[in-house]
This record gives sequence, structure tokens and C-alpha cells, in this order.
Amino acid sequence: MKISTLIKGLQIGAVASMLALPASAADMRLKFAGVSPADHEGTKMMEQIKADIEAADVGLKVSVFPANQLGSGEALFEDVARGNIDFASAFIYSDVDQRLEYLSMPFLVNNWDEMDSIIRNVDSEYNVILQEILSEHGVRLLGQNPEGLVGIVATEEPANWNNFGDKEMNIRVWSSNVVKSMVESLGYKATTMSWGDIFPAIQSGIVDGAICCTKQATYTIFAQSDVGTHFVQYNSIPENTTYYASEKTWGEMSDEQRAVVQAAFTKASDDFFAYNRENDTVFEQKLVEKGYTILKLSPEEQTAMAQKVRTEIWPLLEDAVGKDLIDRLLASLN
Repeated sequence: MKISTLIKGLQIGAVASMLALPASAADMRLKFAGVSPADHEGTKMMEQIKADIEAADVGLKVSVFPANQLGSGEALFEDVARGNIDFASAFIYSDVDQRLEYLSMPFLVNNWDEMDSIIRNVDSEYNVILQEILSEHGVRLLGQNPEGLVGIVATEEPANWNNFGDKEMNIRVWSSNVVKSMVESLGYKATTMSWGDIFPAIQSGIVDGAICCTKQATYTIFAQSDVGTHFVQYNSIPENTTYYASEKTWGEMSDEQRAVVQAAFTKASDDFFAYNRENDTVFEQKLVEKGYTILKLSPEEQTAMAQKVRTEIWPLLEDAVGKDLIDRLLASLN
């Protein structure tokens, strides 16, 4: 057989093989990475997003990688920005851009309704600013997922817990000057400490408690281990993860595919928020059943603390975040 005839035959065979492949072989295949454990409700939402996108049959297939399989939250952002990963579900850290420190501003929101209207509303100034910053990094915002509000776990009731008097209590804070300044402005002594040192520090009396957790985490981590007796519900800082996408991937999709993707992420954000809001009450009751006392501020006390922190602590962020962005946030909250 002539070589030219053989080559021609192989070419025809290759074309025929390509034509014989199923249509799904042409689907765009997308990587969706997250940081939550495999059994976490947030990971279940990732699987729901995958199912909804693929059920729409618009030529998209999604592979889900939870539990830091493709990297930590910091690494995921960089890979999404480069287009190596298509979607992510993770907290957005400020190491990539110091202006993103505003995402952790204390007393930015005070309750579930404000988390809904400010953090979850894509048209809020909070998210308009976020999308402006993300766009500079080649990243698109798809949704927000506030899981609850962080409070203080304590081994006894703090003195003056609902005002600005001396709390007569030393609590652990994580490595954030803003958080340390915030709790000190409320009347606590603060000791910066890594997460792994909390339990022995509380048990030995080095600290009397810690600012760290939502009610669910307080129950799971502390109450279940019979550590702590009080949860002070200051509603100071939201525990939040963000859905975001690579602009490179977004640009490669059709209008129909983009609509399907956005709808899937929006639905998951709605479902996850409803779950967390209901779950907050469930775990509050579980804490009470374990012997915890829940200390809650009145609306007037909550407002007073928020105003004090916004006035005294927020300016500390001006160098990092920028006074213009802080002013925009403040104006939108008034």
C-alpha cells in the first residue's frame, strides 16, 4: 500500500472517529473549587450548583473539588484570576488586595436582615465596591453566603457585657489589629493567639474566652467539649464565603450558558442563606440545652456599639481600604 493512501485512510478514519464521539465530548468542562469540608452544607450547595448547571443541558459539565483539594482560599483566588480554576466558593482574603480588608469590617452588619440586604444584595454598595475591585483581578462576583455572625465564647458572664464598661475579662483575638482594637473599645482586654492555642489557654485561665465563632461553631467546637458557659451575641463580624468566577471562563461562555450559571449560583445562595438563618436558631437552642447562657443586646444597645466601632475603629482601616471606599460604605448605611 502506498504511504499516501495509508495516510489518507488514517485521516478519514480519524474524522469518522471524531464524528462518532458523543455530543457531550464537546461540552465545556469546568472546575469548581471550595474550602468547606465534604460534609458541610456549603459543599452540598456546590453539588447542587453542579446538578442545576448540568441539568440545563447547555453544554457545561462541572467537576467539584471541596475541602481545599485545589488549594486554600488564598490560592483559589489566584488560580481563578488566572483562569486555572473556573469557579470558587471561599472567603476572599485581603492579601491579594489590601482594599478587600473592608469585607471584615466590624459592625458593618448587625443582624440577618442586614446580611441579606447588604452582603447578599448584588446591587448594594458593599458588592458594587467588591465587583469594582474584583474586576481589576479578572474575577467576577456570582453570589455571597453569610453563614452567621461571630460572637464571644466566655467561661463566665462578662461584667458590663451590654455597654462600654470594663468587662473584667481577657479574651483571645486572632491576628487582626482591627479586631483587637474593636474588642478593646468594648471594654475587654485582648490577647492575640492562634486558633490551636485557644483550648489550653481557656482551660488554664490564661484567657477567659475568645471572639471566634458563630453559634453553630460554638456548639460544635466548644459546647460539645464542655468548654465555655456563655455566648455573647455581639453580631460584630459576619462569617462569609463568596461565589466567584474567572472572567476568562465567563468570556468563553455563551449568553445562555452564563444565564444558567448565574441562576444556579443565585439559587444556591438563597438556599444556603435560608438554611443558615434557620440553623442559627436551632444551634442557639442546642447551646442552651448544653447549659450555655446566650447574652443578646437590645436593638438600642446594638446600634450604640455599631456607631462607636464605626466612628472609632473604621478610621484605622483608611490606609488599607481607602477613605473614599469607607465613606461610600458609610453613606450607603445611613
